[in-house]
Amino acid sequence: MSQPPLDPGPILQTAFAFWASKVLLTAVEFDVFTTLGERRLTGAELGEAVKLHPRAISDFLDTLVSMKFLEREGDGPDAKYANTPATSMYLRRDQPRYIGGIMLMLNARLFKFWNDLPEALRTGLPQNETKGGGKGIFEELYANPANLEMFLGSMTGLSRLNFEAFAAKFDFSPYKTLCDVGGAAAVLSIEVAKQQAHLQCTSFDLPPVEPIARKHIEAAGLSDRIATAHGDFFADPLPKADVITMGMILHDWNLEKKMHLIRAAYDALPEGGAFVAIEAIIDDARRENTMGLLMSLNMLIEFGDAFDYSAADFRGWCAEVGFTRFDVIHLAGPSSAVIAYK
Repeated sequence: MSQPPLDPGPILQTAFAFWASKVLLTAVEFDVFTTLGERRLTGAELGEAVKLHPRAISDFLDTLVSMKFLEREGDGPDAKYANTPATSMYLRRDQPRYIGGIMLMLNARLFKFWNDLPEALRTGLPQNETKGGGKGIFEELYANPANLEMFLGSMTGLSRLNFEAFAAKFDFSPYKTLCDVGGAAAVLSIEVAKQQAHLQCTSFDLPPVEPIARKHIEAAGLSDRIATAHGDFFADPLPKADVITMGMILHDWNLEKKMHLIRAAYDALPEGGAFVAIEAIIDDARRENTMGLLMSLNMLIEFGDAFDYSAADFRGWCAEVGFTRFDVIHLAGPSSAVIAYK
């Protein structure tokens, strides 16, 4: 008796996944979720508010309903659309947990760069702005304070979920000071300071970032608990602290520069101090954390020789430098904190 054919559904779902991705990213770009807010609007009302062509309204909005990103009450022209609890929390600009900033960046930059993944795989070269003779992303951003602040803001929502989890799960009781290296808008320092009242924190980054970090620290009312410091972590020693953190920093670099940063962290720590890296850490067998592996491909597209890594990779590099004990703490989604103790 012949076996029934295998279901091709998962293959086709992944093959067409860019369609669904583009619908969600476009909805964020058009501010559909912020425009709805707490309201319930008909398709015509919402379409007019976000400037959709009449032909597109029902297909676009009902696709979002089918994807569980909008709710709809009723059928036909009089049906009312509303946010889901999740889109209301995460995709409205007026909410503190907004994560749409990274989606705007995905839509504006990475969607088109990922079209050149085959070339990246063949050549090992970046497929970003530098491919056309433009400046690299960091060089471009740090030359323009307004764009830099917008970029840091786009990363904030995505980072906050992991940093909140880290602040709650890591045992800070033996420590008094923390330095977040590559601290950007000081989100990690803010989340840790909120939950760990005994800690003094420092957010360390390049000089153009310092005013942005200070603004966020002041807005959080934590200027007495969080200091800022500036420097180049490839040229300057890191500030001394009991805990050194790097949130989504190590994966931006090749192995030589990763090792430089790990050594710099080791030198800045006292005996018993902890070095913490927070990333979409790839599982040691490289079979399960799809997001971590995709992120590593994104590093290829962005930088060429940069890459994400597993906890085993991290342990090996840190042991080579002199760290003696290691741990892994799962945070949110695909992300974890890997810790090396001096």
